[in-house]
Parts: sequence; structure tokens; C-alpha cells
Amino acid sequence: MSRNSLTLLGLLALVTLCCEKKEGGTTSPAPGSGTGTQASSGSAGAPPSTGNVHAATPAPPGTPLAPGSGGAEGDVVLIGEVGSLTGPEASFGISTRNGIELAVNQANASGGVKGKKIAVRVYDDQSKPEEAANAATRLINQDHVKVILGEVASTNSLAMAQKAQPAGVPMISPSSTNPKVTQVGNYIFRVCFIDPFQGFVMAKFSHENLKVKRAAVLKDQKSDYSLGLTEYFTRTFTEMGGKIVTTEAYAKGDSDFRAQLTAIKGQKPDAIYIPGYYTDVGIIARQARELGIPKKVPLLGGDGWRSEKLFELGGSAIEGSYFSDHYSPDNPSPIVQKFIAEYKQAYGSVPDSLAGLGYDSARVAIAAMKKAPDLSGPAIRDAIAQTKDFPGVAGTISLDENRNAVKPAVVLQVEDGKLKYMTTISP
Repeated sequence: MSRNSLTLLGLLALVTLCCEKKEGGTTSPAPGSGTGTQASSGSAGAPPSTGNVHAATPAPPGTPLAPGSGGAEGDVVLIGEVGSLTGPEASFGISTRNGIELAVNQANASGGVKGKKIAVRVYDDQSKPEEAANAATRLINQDHVKVILGEVASTNSLAMAQKAQPAGVPMISPSSTNPKVTQVGNYIFRVCFIDPFQGFVMAKFSHENLKVKRAAVLKDQKSDYSLGLTEYFTRTFTEMGGKIVTTEAYAKGDSDFRAQLTAIKGQKPDAIYIPGYYTDVGIIARQARELGIPKKVPLLGGDGWRSEKLFELGGSAIEGSYFSDHYSPDNPSPIVQKFIAEYKQAYGSVPDSLAGLGYDSARVAIAAMKKAPDLSGPAIRDAIAQTKDFPGVAGTISLDENRNAVKPAVVLQVEDGKLKYMTTISP
């Protein structure tokens, strides 16, 4: 082939390439095989979505920002959210997402952050820690978010924190209570209390209010959340003079708990502490009562019980049980009642504690971005760390030197298919 022919072909190839770039666009990489849902951007005056969750499909990394813009360029400040929108803990993720969305919409209606609207890029981790880590990596490297909100499950938050900390991207967990989460580093925060306190709360309540002297424990041996609560409940209950008669274990995904419950029944405990998630607790309750463990032996738990599906799964077997939680809708506080009214208007239901904590986490992040001198990671991190006496719907939030919220807990009882407020226990 002649030199002239080669030159002509080269020019044609260059023209073709330019045309392809102009028509197809190269500002956003093609969606990968991650598990992101379509981003939800709060716009001024726009009502929140109905909370319906569609099948998990990758969201184009460039949406909803203008082509070529970064996490805080143009008219949008982009924050990220990772949650279990599908999978066994979907109830947690959906409630949390609704709370975050409501807070963002309200902030945008009031002017946003530094004159810019806030948008949220949401990824579904399907209740899997490896997917939570992948989603955090994508939010950091592709979406260039300013803050990450999530997760609920402590195991998932730990996976995310390992990505956020070295990248210098502030992360706020709404409701992961295992102490290890914030121990990852100084960019990791939470707006909920931690397991040492939650374990103390139920040990104190069961020993002093219920007069329990002999307790059994049934823990999820693959859950950081469950293992942490087991440790702190056992320690505090024993220090108060109680006795743990047996500790049995299961693994997430099990459906038959009869062998463990039979062993527990043989020890004749006054109560059974089950620091797991509602997906397991409801089934455990049914099987416990089927095996003849009487209702005078109450089941006790932590905030992982908090879901409307607990009643569906547990039925009458869960009646009379108690668990620690972050807030009660019965709280007459004007802040709480205003939040409940606005949430009901948007989503048609009374918000649970996960929705309240999601709402609080977004509001803390937004307040920090407003306060920070700029929207760099270090500036936002420093502003979050200074959070003191913040009026949250799930309690006033003051972050300590370990980036954990110091706040009270409530104890709720399942009664007639509803939750009855019992008491508040402070640190």
C-alpha cells in the first residue's frame, strides 16, 4: 500500500474517532457489574419518592451531575449512600434511604449547601459486605462523592470503612452499633449509640425491671453486631449478679434453631437474649414457643429487631418480648412529632428508628458541609467531628473523641402487634 494511501486512511480513522466521541460521549465510564440503584436527587420543592425500591441495577456514574462535573462542581453537591435495599435486611435499607431522602429534600428546599443543590447516589449492597465494599469504592473513585452515608449492618459498615478511611472520604453510619466501625479511623463516624451501651441497657432493664436472674443467650456467630452485643450483655448482666446459664450459636441464613432452643430450654432460664436481626428473631420466637418455652420467659434483643416484618415473622410468639432501640414514636418532642408528620406525608407510614437515624445522619452531614470552610474531605471531617448537642429525632447527638454518639436508648415491648414504650436509659 502506498504512503499516500496510508495517510488518507489515517485521516479517515481520525475523523471517525472524533465523530464517535462527539456522538457517544466519554465523560462517564460505562456502568460496571456493581449493584447500584438509580440515584435519588433531592430537588427544591419536589416531594420525596414513595420509597418503592426497584430491582438493583447499576446507576450511570455520571448521573445526576452535568457531564464532566465532579462531586461539588456545577450546581450539585453529590453525597453517597449504601444500603441493603434488597436481600434479607431490605427493611433496614429502605427505611434508612427514606429518612436520608427526606432530609436532603428539606435541605434543598432551604437552599442546599453553599448555594448548590444536594444529590444522593444510592447503591444497593444486597445485604452483603463484599457488595458494600464495592459500592463504597465506586462512590469514591467514580462518583467522587463528598460524604458517604451507610450502612446499617455493622459487618457491612466495616467493609465500607476500610475503603473510605484511606481515601479520606468522611463516612457516617446511621445505625451500626459495633465499636469496631469507628475504630477503623478518624474519617468514620456514627450517629447512634454503640453496643457496649446497648448491651448495658438490656442487662440493666432485664435485671432491675424484669428481675431476671438466669438468662440464656442465642447469638449469630457470623455477625459482628450479634457478637458485640453478646459480649457486653453477658459482661454487664454477670457484673450485676445475674447468671448466663448457656450461650448457643447459629449462623446467618439458618432456618432451624430447634437444637439450640432445646438446649436452652433444658437450662430453664428466666429470659433469652437474642441479639440478632428481625429476619432470624421472628422464626426463633415461633420455634421457641412451639418447643414449649413459655411466654413467661421473655425474649430480649437489640435494635436489630426493629422492623414491621418482625410482627409478620414472629406473630403471636413475639408478644411480650423486649428490645432496646433508638427512639419511640410516642416521644412528645416537637422535633420528633414534626419528623413523624412529614415522613407520614411523604411515605404513608410511621417512621421506624432506622428512618430516624437515616434522617439524622444526613442532617449531620449537611450541617457539617455548611459549616466547613470548603468541601474538601479534611474540612468536612473536621466539621463533623465538632458535632455537639445536635437536635436529632433519635436523640440529641454529641460526638465523642472516638466519633461515637453519646445519647440515651429506649426499651420497647411488643404488645398486641405494636411497640409499647417502656423506659429510657441514659449513659
